[in-house]
Amino acid sequence: MTGRRLSPLLASVTAAAAGASLLTGCGVLPGATGGSREPVTVMTWAPDQTRATNMPGMPAMAQAYARWVNAQGGIDGHELRVLTCNEQNTPSGAAGCARRAVHEGAVAVVGSYSQNGRAFMAPLEAAGIPYIGGYGITEDEFTSPLSYPVNGGVASLVAGHGMQLAESCRKVSLVRPDTLAGDQLTKLLDAGLKRASKRGAVDIPAVEDATEYTAQAARAKERAGSDGGCVAAVLGERTQTFFDSFRRLPDSPDGARATGDGGGDAKDPKAARGVRISSVLGSVGQPLIDRTGGARSPFEGAYVTGWYPEADDRSWAPMRKVIQEQAFADNRVDPTDAGVQTTWIAYTVLRQVVESLHTDRITAARVSDALDRGARVDTGGLTPPLRWMYEDLLGASDFPRIVNRQVTFQIVRKGRLVAQKPGFVDVGATVGAAG
Repeated sequence: MTGRRLSPLLASVTAAAAGASLLTGCGVLPGATGGSREPVTVMTWAPDQTRATNMPGMPAMAQAYARWVNAQGGIDGHELRVLTCNEQNTPSGAAGCARRAVHEGAVAVVGSYSQNGRAFMAPLEAAGIPYIGGYGITEDEFTSPLSYPVNGGVASLVAGHGMQLAESCRKVSLVRPDTLAGDQLTKLLDAGLKRASKRGAVDIPAVEDATEYTAQAARAKERAGSDGGCVAAVLGERTQTFFDSFRRLPDSPDGARATGDGGGDAKDPKAARGVRISSVLGSVGQPLIDRTGGARSPFEGAYVTGWYPEADDRSWAPMRKVIQEQAFADNRVDPTDAGVQTTWIAYTVLRQVVESLHTDRITAARVSDALDRGARVDTGGLTPPLRWMYEDLLGASDFPRIVNRQVTFQIVRKGRLVAQKPGFVDVGATVGAAG
């Protein structure tokens, strides 16, 4: 993290006054109202350089946020110190990051990604450290009383995806990880499909870190059928690998694109019979579409369910400004990446909670107490207003701590993820029905 930046006003302070400040050790951050406020230490972790899903943009966004907010005087006069940790996609790695957060006095873990919820939540709970705005990939993020999610997690995405596909698909094949977490995805997708009186999806489990998926792709295509069928894949970073295998199947180049509703040419009988493809944010996103050819990407026309507004929505302008100022040369920080976006929202929560406390010393207990007592966070339209009191919780058996029940329906048009329909869609009842 870079050092603090002095504003032009403070730079003009006399040398004598500056010397006195250095001698007493009571320096004031630029923009602070006076007095001495303790730094606020938090941690952001994510896997990096592993064989499964990697999220290096999340810690990088956290560091950029810290540079930006400290250049403005910190959060209510507190310097923000961000610790980062590679949790390595392993239980021991996640637990190690959590123990380090405890050891180094973090008052919260913010905007992080890990599939190892049980491993990291136990140390945090023992130390009373809140987990704010995790990616939403594990059950523990929606059951622990010290977790404060900013989205509805993968559960809301997959349940909403079922609702999105029900409008356009006669049959659906779902390719998902052959894991305990993956087992729940079928129930969630089926809950969305059945809200429109559609049959459940064909469940096709697959190894999460495979190097090819030819057998699963062939089965998914066959079971979806070519007459209005859809193949949905939710495999994290391996989703691209799956669709690479899918489009290499015989006769797949034409059928591997989604069709209708702005995708392929709905007037082309051959295209209309093609198998549509789809996924959810995190498995397919703008960075992947860009890497695979933009408008010529095999994802052109694909249906995608997301948590937040499309990446070009003006609500993201403040985040883009911070990235431009503080992380322009860091290619890990992509403003269209769901992990980066979630981290921005999570730090927005942290900032508003710390400002609401307006005290010289911030502790983990004070942060979690403020959240439990009804701190309300405005994310500038990126989510509904967020609050974590009892009456705000969804209360679904498997996901009781969901407070943001909204998703967005998107589609890939001319190489860009854009809104398929405006605004948010409430999936709370659908997630509840899957429990």
